[in-house]
Amino acid sequence: MTPPRRQRRQPKHEPPPPPPPLDVPTGGTGERPPERLYILTGEDGERAPIDLVTLIVACADPPPSAAPEQSALLRLCQAPLSVAEISAYLNLPISVVTVLLTELLTAELVQARAPVVRQARADRSLLEAVMHGLQKL
Repeated sequence: MTPPRRQRRQPKHEPPPPPPPLDVPTGGTGERPPERLYILTGEDGERAPIDLVTLIVACADPPPSAAPEQSALLRLCQAPLSVAEISAYLNLPISVVTVLLTELLTAELVQARAPVVRQARADRSLLEAVMHGLQKL
Protein backbone atom coordinates (compact mmCIF):
# COMPACT_ATOMS: atom_id res chain seq x y z
CA MET A 1 0.00 0.00 0.00
CA THR A 2 1.42 3.38 -0.97
CA PRO A 3 0.67 6.60 0.87
CA PRO A 4 -1.48 9.18 -0.91
CA ARG A 5 0.44 11.81 -2.87
CA ARG A 6 0.23 15.28 -1.51
CA GLN A 7 -0.65 18.13 -3.80
CA ARG A 8 1.76 21.05 -3.82
CA ARG A 9 0.09 24.33 -2.96
CA GLN A 10 0.45 27.18 -5.39
CA PRO A 11 1.68 30.47 -3.87
CA LYS A 12 -0.87 33.22 -3.60
CA HIS A 13 0.04 36.37 -5.44
CA GLU A 14 -0.77 38.96 -2.82
CA PRO A 15 1.34 42.08 -2.35
CA PRO A 16 3.40 42.06 0.86
CA PRO A 17 2.08 44.25 3.66
CA PRO A 18 3.59 47.75 3.77
CA PRO A 19 6.31 48.34 6.37
CA PRO A 20 5.27 50.22 9.51
CA PRO A 21 6.07 53.94 9.60
CA LEU A 22 9.33 54.80 11.37
CA ASP A 23 7.90 57.40 13.74
CA VAL A 24 5.46 54.99 15.39
CA PRO A 25 6.36 52.21 17.84
CA THR A 26 6.36 48.82 16.12
CA GLY A 27 4.86 45.49 16.93
CA GLY A 28 2.93 46.15 20.10
CA THR A 29 6.06 45.68 22.25
CA GLY A 30 6.53 49.42 22.56
CA GLU A 31 10.02 49.23 21.06
CA ARG A 32 11.13 51.84 18.57
CA PRO A 33 13.20 50.97 15.52
CA PRO A 34 16.96 51.26 16.06
CA GLU A 35 18.55 54.66 15.67
CA ARG A 36 20.73 55.24 12.68
CA LEU A 37 24.39 54.69 13.49
CA TYR A 38 25.52 58.16 12.45
CA ILE A 39 23.26 59.58 15.15
CA LEU A 40 25.17 57.57 17.76
CA THR A 41 28.62 58.53 16.51
CA GLY A 42 28.16 62.13 15.42
CA GLU A 43 30.67 63.61 12.98
CA ASP A 44 33.18 61.24 11.48
CA GLY A 45 36.51 62.54 12.69
CA GLU A 46 39.84 60.96 13.45
CA ARG A 47 39.78 57.55 15.05
CA ALA A 48 42.19 56.14 17.58
CA PRO A 49 44.37 53.26 16.35
CA ILE A 50 42.30 50.54 18.02
CA ASP A 51 42.56 46.90 17.02
CA LEU A 52 39.94 44.19 17.59
CA VAL A 53 42.06 42.65 20.35
CA THR A 54 42.93 45.93 22.11
CA LEU A 55 41.87 45.72 25.75
CA ILE A 56 39.72 48.55 27.09
CA VAL A 57 39.39 49.41 30.79
CA ALA A 58 37.19 52.13 32.26
CA CYS A 59 38.96 54.71 34.42
CA ALA A 60 35.88 56.43 35.81
CA ASP A 61 32.14 56.12 36.18
CA PRO A 62 30.01 57.48 33.34
CA PRO A 63 29.36 61.22 33.66
CA PRO A 64 25.74 62.40 33.61
CA SER A 65 26.31 64.07 30.22
CA ALA A 66 27.42 60.82 28.53
CA ALA A 67 25.33 59.24 25.80
CA PRO A 68 23.52 56.00 26.73
CA GLU A 69 25.86 53.93 24.56
CA GLN A 70 28.91 55.51 26.20
CA SER A 71 27.47 54.91 29.67
CA ALA A 72 26.80 51.27 28.82
CA LEU A 73 30.33 50.92 27.46
CA LEU A 74 31.86 52.41 30.60
CA ARG A 75 29.80 50.16 32.89
CA LEU A 76 30.74 47.15 30.80
CA CYS A 77 34.48 47.87 30.87
CA GLN A 78 35.03 47.74 34.63
CA ALA A 79 37.19 44.69 33.88
CA PRO A 80 39.38 44.60 30.74
CA LEU A 81 37.47 43.64 27.58
CA SER A 82 38.58 43.51 23.97
CA VAL A 83 37.00 45.77 21.38
CA ALA A 84 35.45 42.73 19.69
CA GLU A 85 33.81 41.64 22.98
CA ILE A 86 32.48 45.15 23.60
CA SER A 87 31.00 45.22 20.12
CA ALA A 88 29.31 41.87 20.69
CA TYR A 89 27.93 42.76 24.14
CA LEU A 90 26.57 46.14 22.99
CA ASN A 91 25.29 44.69 19.69
CA LEU A 92 26.95 47.53 17.74
CA PRO A 93 29.27 47.36 14.72
CA ILE A 94 33.02 47.59 15.30
CA SER A 95 33.17 50.94 13.48
CA VAL A 96 30.64 52.50 15.85
CA VAL A 97 32.41 51.09 18.91
CA THR A 98 35.71 52.48 17.60
CA VAL A 99 34.21 55.98 17.28
CA LEU A 100 32.68 55.77 20.78
CA LEU A 101 35.99 54.55 22.23
CA THR A 102 37.89 57.36 20.49
CA GLU A 103 35.64 59.90 22.19
CA LEU A 104 36.09 58.19 25.57
CA LEU A 105 39.87 57.96 25.11
CA THR A 106 39.99 61.67 24.31
CA ALA A 107 37.99 62.43 27.48
CA GLU A 108 40.35 60.06 29.40
CA LEU A 109 37.44 57.97 30.68
CA VAL A 110 38.94 54.71 29.36
CA GLN A 111 42.41 53.30 28.83
CA ALA A 112 43.47 51.19 25.86
CA ARG A 113 46.00 48.44 26.53
CA ALA A 114 47.80 46.27 24.05
CA PRO A 115 46.92 42.58 24.41
CA VAL A 116 49.33 40.30 26.22
CA VAL A 117 51.63 38.71 23.67
CA ARG A 118 52.65 35.14 24.35
CA GLN A 119 56.22 34.07 23.76
CA ALA A 120 56.84 31.93 20.73
CA ARG A 121 58.66 29.32 22.80
CA ALA A 122 58.07 28.31 26.39
CA ASP A 123 60.68 28.82 29.09
CA ARG A 124 63.12 25.86 29.30
CA SER A 125 62.97 25.66 33.11
CA LEU A 126 59.15 25.45 32.99
CA LEU A 127 59.27 22.62 30.44
CA GLU A 128 61.83 20.73 32.55
CA ALA A 129 59.68 21.12 35.67
CA VAL A 130 56.65 19.76 33.80
CA MET A 131 58.71 16.87 32.43
CA HIS A 132 60.05 15.94 35.90
CA GLY A 133 56.53 16.16 37.36
CA LEU A 134 55.21 13.81 34.70
CA GLN A 135 58.06 11.37 35.28
CA LYS A 136 57.23 11.20 38.99
CA LEU A 137 53.70 10.07 38.19
